[in-house]
Amino acid sequence: MDTPGTNAPRRVVFQYLVPVHVEVEDGLVVQVTVIDETPVRDPTVVEGDANYLDEAVRTSDDGQPWPSWQFGY
Repeated sequence: MDTPGTNAPRRVVFQYLVPVHVEVEDGLVVQVTVIDETPVRDPTVVEGDANYLDEAVRTSDDGQPWPSWQFGY
């Protein structure tokens, strides 16, 4: 756990909704593409110190061009 006032890293894991493209063949999911260019909106803390959430969101959503992420074959 992060402790304020120490040299421990400020770690925050958060989640938010993003659009995904899901390909299904013969009833099986074969590929999922996460569209990672969506601005962060309504994030929810999953793990870490919630006091750092605003800073974490600003850092992750600073306008850099993110690619989409694909999973599958």
